[in-house]
Amino acid sequence: MQEIKLNGCEQQKRWQWEQIQARLFRYNVKSLSLGQYQQAGAFVINESKNIFIIFLVAKAVVSGQMTLGAMMAVQYILGQLNSPVEQLLGFIQSSQDARISMERLNEIYEVESEEPAGRIFHPGLPEDKTLHLQELSFRYPGAGNEPVLRNINLTIPAGKTTAIVGMSGSGKTTLLKLLLGFYPPNQGEIRVGQSSITHIKPSVWRRNCGTVMQEGFIFSDTIASNIAVADERPDLQRLWHAIRAANLQEFVLSLPLGVQTRIGAEGNGISQGQKQRILIARAVYKNPDYLFFDEATNALDANNERVIMENLDEFIAGRTVVVVAHRLSTVRHADQIVVLHRGEIIETGTHESLVALEGEYFALVRNQLELGV
Repeated sequence: MQEIKLNGCEQQKRWQWEQIQARLFRYNVKSLSLGQYQQAGAFVINESKNIFIIFLVAKAVVSGQMTLGAMMAVQYILGQLNSPVEQLLGFIQSSQDARISMERLNEIYEVESEEPAGRIFHPGLPEDKTLHLQELSFRYPGAGNEPVLRNINLTIPAGKTTAIVGMSGSGKTTLLKLLLGFYPPNQGEIRVGQSSITHIKPSVWRRNCGTVMQEGFIFSDTIASNIAVADERPDLQRLWHAIRAANLQEFVLSLPLGVQTRIGAEGNGISQGQKQRILIARAVYKNPDYLFFDEATNALDANNERVIMENLDEFIAGRTVVVVAHRLSTVRHADQIVVLHRGEIIETGTHESLVALEGEYFALVRNQLELGV
C-alpha cells in the first residue's frame, strides 16, 4: 500500500484487482457448473439403476416368479446400495481433482535431488582450496534466454581475496550462485583444487561457505537464532564474536531482551543496514573456509562499513574470499580484481594495475572520491 500511495496508482491497481476478482468469479461459476453437471449425471445414473431394477422385480412379481416379500427385500437392498454408489461417484470426482493436483506436483518431484541416494561424494573438501573455473558458460532455463556467462576462465587463489566488479546485469551474482552450486553450468567446470565441485556433497560444500547475498532472508525468530541458524543451541562465545565483527553489539545491547529479542515478520522491525549486519554476523558465525559476499555492505553507511571491514580483516586472513561490490572502498584492497562485462571477463589485476590500464575498471570507479582523479 505504501508503494501504491507513493506512486499514485490507486485507481489502476483497484481496477486490476477487480479484473482478477471477476476472472476468479467466472472460474468459480465454471467449477460450480461442472460440479452440478457431475452431480446431475450421478443422480440420473443412480436413479436409472433403481427404476430399472424395480421394473424387473415388479414384472417378476406380476408373472408370479417372485413373491411380494422378496420384492420388498430387493427394495431394501437397493436403498442400502444408494449411499455406497453415491460415495463411489463422489470419489470419482475427487480423484479427478487429485489427478490434476498430482500432475502439478509431479513437476517438482521430477527435479533431480542434489544428493541422490546412490551417488558417491567425496567425504570432505580437498587440501587445495583454490577454485578453478574453466570455460564456464551458463544461461537460465527457458527458450530464447541469452547466455548470462560466456567462456569464463578464472582462478580464485586459496587464502586470498578476489573482488568481482562490473555493470549491473553483467553476471556477477549469477557467477556467485554457480560457485555455491545453486545451478549447474551449461558448459565448463568448477573445480576445488583438483576435484570437480560436482563430486563434493552440496551440503558439505555450503557448510564450509559463509554467504551474504543481496536478498538475504531474516527468519521470524530471535537474533541469536537468526545468526546461528544451523545450531539449536548457539555457542555464546562464537555468537558474540560474530556480533562484534558485524558491529552489532550496540544495537543488541540496546534491546531489552538482547540476543533473545524476536525480529522478522512477527518481531521488531529492523532497518536494511541492521538486516545486512545480521547476515554478515551469520556468515562469520559459521567460521567457514570460504566467504562469498554479494553487495554485503551496500546498505551500510560509510562509518559502519569501515568498522566492519576493519573487524573482518583479521577474520578473513587465510580464508578464500569472493566479494561482489561496486564500492571502491570494498574492492580496492583485494588481492585480485575481476571485471565482468556482459558475461565475459575483460580485465583482471590489482587496483593499481587496473587503474593504470585506464580501461573498464577505471571507468567504473573514476567518479568515486577515493580515486582522486
